[in-house]
Amino acid sequence: MSTENALLTILVEKIQSDSLVLPTLPEIAIKIREAADDPDVNLHMMANVISQDPALSARLVKVANSAFMGRSVKVDSLNQAVTRIGLRQIKNIATAIAMEQLFVSKNELVREYMQKSWEKTVNVACVAIATMQKWEKGHKHTSINIDTLTLAALVHSIGVLPILTEAERHEEVFANPSFLEAAIKRMGGKLGGAIMRSWGFSGDFIEIAEKWNDLEYKTQSVSYIDFVRVGALYHDVLCKGQADIDKYEFYVEKGVVEDIEYFKSDEFNKALLDIKSVFS
Repeated sequence: MSTENALLTILVEKIQSDSLVLPTLPEIAIKIREAADDPDVNLHMMANVISQDPALSARLVKVANSAFMGRSVKVDSLNQAVTRIGLRQIKNIATAIAMEQLFVSKNELVREYMQKSWEKTVNVACVAIATMQKWEKGHKHTSINIDTLTLAALVHSIGVLPILTEAERHEEVFANPSFLEAAIKRMGGKLGGAIMRSWGFSGDFIEIAEKWNDLEYKTQSVSYIDFVRVGALYHDVLCKGQADIDKYEFYVEKGVVEDIEYFKSDEFNKALLDIKSVFS
């Protein structure tokens, strides 16, 4: 049996027996989410929780000052940053930023794959957010929101992590990118859904992690998964090689995107740069 087949067999068996080790949410993200769910929490209390992680604190000050937040007056403290971002948004934005901590490895080959995976995830997320910003302008009373999409887009491919972690024991498979891509495509969704459930996330997050790359699965109304898929289409993660008019047709008809010319517009490119500043 080849190394690839052996690894695939191991992965399938561990998934079926629920014995595959799933990644855990970073501790600081857990604390922030618990604090945000406390009905008595205030902005000062939230800032105290976030201050336990200096790197995250610095990133949130940067987010508060980014073009994404659309403010010209700069903030220079964590308390000011949390006030500007707000309790409703801080839960998902802080979790999204903390997510990057999961894509690390002591193995050089695995680390390289994880970094590429994270970069791809961020690229997809940025396009998804830019697309939703445009869509929101014509849908003022929607129940879906940017801060939830930000986190949902950054966890959409979380199922790749346990696959790469398991493959870390078999360095030779990293010489075969096509095998890893096939394993991720075959099992990533199932694992992504399992991770979301183990983290206690809601149905939208589970749906996206499980179904984002299953184009047979569709929702009737515009939903988060549509924006994630548009981001994946833009970066050729889905439907690679297809003409733009074909791959975006469904999303234009559904009203997710007005027309494909938006992706060539100055408005889109500026929005994309603003959003990328949050993750740089």
